[in-house]
Amino acid sequence: MDRLARSTRVSINFMKTIISCISLLLVLPLHAEPIWIDPEKAASEYPAFSIQGEYHKAGAAYGVQVVALGYSDFEAYVLQGGLPGSGWEPGKERIRLQGRTPKHGDIKLSDGKKTKITIEQGNLTLQVEDKEAITLPRIERKSPTLGAKPPQGAVALFDGTSADAWEKGVMENSLLKANHSMSKKHFKSYTAHIEFRTPFKPEARGQKRGNSGIYHHGRWETQVLDSFGLEGKQNECGGIYSITKPRLNMCLPPLSWQTYDIDFTAAQFDAQGQRVAWPRITVKLNGVVVHDDVELNKDFTAAAPIKTPLTDEGGPIFLQDHKNPVFYRNIWVLPK
Repeated sequence: MDRLARSTRVSINFMKTIISCISLLLVLPLHAEPIWIDPEKAASEYPAFSIQGEYHKAGAAYGVQVVALGYSDFEAYVLQGGLPGSGWEPGKERIRLQGRTPKHGDIKLSDGKKTKITIEQGNLTLQVEDKEAITLPRIERKSPTLGAKPPQGAVALFDGTSADAWEKGVMENSLLKANHSMSKKHFKSYTAHIEFRTPFKPEARGQKRGNSGIYHHGRWETQVLDSFGLEGKQNECGGIYSITKPRLNMCLPPLSWQTYDIDFTAAQFDAQGQRVAWPRITVKLNGVVVHDDVELNKDFTAAAPIKTPLTDEGGPIFLQDHKNPVFYRNIWVLPK
C-alpha cells in the first residue's frame, strides 16, 4: 500500500508540474511581430527600413525596387525602362533578385545568374549580364495629387480636425484610423480623393502586411495593402478585390503617404427599379491610372459591410479594419 501511495503522489506531483508549465506558457507573451507606424522611428530602430525603397535616376536603363523582408533579408526587382509609372510598363523585363546583409560589408543580391546588386551608403550598383554596371541613388517618389484640396461643392469627410463624419470614427495624432469606419453621408456617383499610409511590417507577408480597404457604397473594395514591389494582383494594393487586378503596381514603400483618386459612376436603374447598368469605376493610384472605366459586375465584393440587393439609393464610404494600423487623411468626395 505504501508503494501504491508513493506512486500516486508522484503521479499527482507530475501532473501538477505539467499544469504549471502549461499555465506559464499561456501567460508568457508571444513573439511580437515588429511593426512601425512612424517613419523616423523605423529609420532609427530598423536599418533595413532605410535600405528598402526605390532606386533610379534620369536616363537610366533600369529602375530597382528593394523590399525589406526582415532584419537582414531583401528582395529586389530590376525593372527595364525605369520604375512603374515612370518608364516601366507591363510587358517589359522584370528580374527578381534575393539577398541579405552580412555581419560586415555591403548588401548583395542576385538572381543566381548574371544579374547582381550591391547597396552601399544609399547608392545601388546594378550589373545586368555583361552590360556596364550602373549606379542608382535611392529616391522617394510622391503622388502628384498628395494634399489635393477639396473643390467647390465637395464634402470633406476628414481634414484632420474631427472624425464626426464617420460612424466608429477614431482619430490618432490627427489621423483617421482604419476602424471599420463608415461615412454617415451616402453618395451616388462621385469623384473622391483619399490619402492612406500602410505600416512597416518587415516580417509579415501577403495579406498580413498593412491590410485595409476602401469600399465604395460599402460594396466594392479598392484594396489597401503594403504591396510594394509585388506583381500587382486583384487582392493587392490598387486591385479591385475579387474583380480585377490593377494595370500596373503603383504601390509606394510602406510608411509613404499614398493617394487614391476615384471616379465612381453608380449603377443605373429604370423606372421600375430594375438595374440596367452595373456601376463603373476609374482609379488612379498615386496619380497613375490603374483602372480605366471598369465595370463592377457584382452586387458586392469580399467582406463588404453591405450585402443587400442593389438599389438606387447610393451608399457610404467604408474603411475596413483588418487588424493593421493603417491610417487615412485628407478624404473628400465631390458628388456628381
